[in-house]
Amino acid sequence: MAKTKLFESWTFRLQLPPPFDDPKYSGAKPMGFSQYNTSSTAQKATLHAPTLRALLAYAKLVSATENGQSVDDLGAIGHQGNTYRISEYRSANKTDCVVFNPVTGKFSAVQIEDGSQVLKPYSLGAGNGSGSALLFCLMPVLNEDDEFRQKFQEFTSHYENGWADMDAAFECALVLCDNVYRRIENSKQLGTDGVKISIPTTGNISVITQMAMDSGNYAPTGASYGNFTIMQLSGNATAKATSFQKEDFVGKYALSNRILTDREKAMVPTLPDWYIIPKEVVRVCEHAKATTASNQPMRNFLFRGEAGTGKTMGAQAIAAGLNLPYTLMTCSANTEITDLVGQFIPDTNGFHGSTPIEDLPKISDITMHPPSVYMMLTGEYDESKTEDDVLQKLIEIAVGNLMEKEDPAGQRIRYVDTPLVEAIRHGYVCELQEPSCIANPGVLVGLNSLLDNCQVITLPTGERVRRHPDTVIVVTTNSDYSGCRDMNQSVISRMDLIYDMEAPDLNTMVKRVMNVTGFTDEQEATKMAIVVRDIAERCRQTMITDGSCGMREFKSWVLSTMVTNDPYESALSTIISSASADPDNRAELISACLEPQYSKTI
Repeated sequence: MAKTKLFESWTFRLQLPPPFDDPKYSGAKPMGFSQYNTSSTAQKATLHAPTLRALLAYAKLVSATENGQSVDDLGAIGHQGNTYRISEYRSANKTDCVVFNPVTGKFSAVQIEDGSQVLKPYSLGAGNGSGSALLFCLMPVLNEDDEFRQKFQEFTSHYENGWADMDAAFECALVLCDNVYRRIENSKQLGTDGVKISIPTTGNISVITQMAMDSGNYAPTGASYGNFTIMQLSGNATAKATSFQKEDFVGKYALSNRILTDREKAMVPTLPDWYIIPKEVVRVCEHAKATTASNQPMRNFLFRGEAGTGKTMGAQAIAAGLNLPYTLMTCSANTEITDLVGQFIPDTNGFHGSTPIEDLPKISDITMHPPSVYMMLTGEYDESKTEDDVLQKLIEIAVGNLMEKEDPAGQRIRYVDTPLVEAIRHGYVCELQEPSCIANPGVLVGLNSLLDNCQVITLPTGERVRRHPDTVIVVTTNSDYSGCRDMNQSVISRMDLIYDMEAPDLNTMVKRVMNVTGFTDEQEATKMAIVVRDIAERCRQTMITDGSCGMREFKSWVLSTMVTNDPYESALSTIISSASADPDNRAELISACLEPQYSKTI
């Protein structure tokens, strides 16, 4: 029984491709076995149709590329950095886009029919995908073996010579098929010569989503052979690499010619040198500025995504681009509408506005000359005022007015603007953080009058505040956190732009964490980034939802490693412990994601 689904029995019953479709080439043969065929019984080798189709496609592509011929409709094979192998396999009026991670042995794939933009899942099984597309993507990895490389060169020569010597070509094909079969099936025993493959028993390969392609998560950074078309168009590596320089962004999207006060200037965020400005942030600033003169300027924006994808930094960057002060409000399960639109705090400034407590009249002062004390409290001199009049005025002041009130404990309290109201009143950028955690679904609905452009809000004091035309509200929410709820539809409908923030690609992760932490070993940082991404993917696949693994945990791991000089030890107390509180889950993540990169030292 085959150890991987690539070599299940049904795959050996498939029709061999031309020119090997002659019945004399089918079945096991006592010849053409590879150096990895160490069977103690009679050694035999068999042509494997999916492998042979992949070999033929690869030979055509390599030959055309090296001989300067057209490679149109021949597919492509390339890579993303030093991590992924990426291919486009052409067959039967369709293209299979495949991504392979040599470290984990996992595939991601999607199938696209000619003339269609629809992404279809790739499933390995009888009547579905034969596995040729997956094997085609493996060709550069397989070619790292001396025997495979030598025999593939011979195989390509036979192809270029028009299969003039079919007997020799047949034996060469046998060795290649046997080499591939043995190195995959016996990967654990062969060590570095083996090729690790991990395919679900269902045969359902992880799907490359349209969002992942559009964001460039799997964009090839180099093509070994052929020209990428689908992957390039949907996730162009050049487009992904486009960066926005701070000097061309900060303050370049001002919404008006207003002059900021010194306090407001201090509230405009300063972007750190390590920060890479995302495209989404630039787009928000562009939309906000371009629609300023319209009847409905775009001022409400929503960033959704996993923890650590840069939503809050994105909100701060928006403020920097618009040259506006930045404020923040963080919501919780117990947040009520009064927490968002008004706060009452103890008044330490004394009675009657700015009069300090120590300057209030003493009893002896009131007794000696009540009219003078009354004038101090009211600004009005009246010779007829008595001690009782002064005491009554003190009581009235203690009760407070529209801007002041008294709590049950007798503490003097006054109203102050919340950061949200301050932003609305003066025209700032306000980040409303984690509103999906609010337990009462009606709270955010109460803010609809604020989210509608150029509307007003009535404060608890009765004051009506009209929204400043420069006010920008950025809602950020973590949809993957426990306790987060779906956003109210009426709130979502008032968002002018909604961006789902994807986790940064590998190169961005490495660059960002190195800039933040000062870590200088790029190769080691890349290795660690692979582990972080594999853990996050493993958690999604196995429904481990009681933790988090993202950029924050990656940064903590790197910082800890800089102290311990032991990535394995630091991983246990950072990315592993953050990913799950369950010991069994942590053990699985260690064996599946950490140990393939870092072996525990005893």
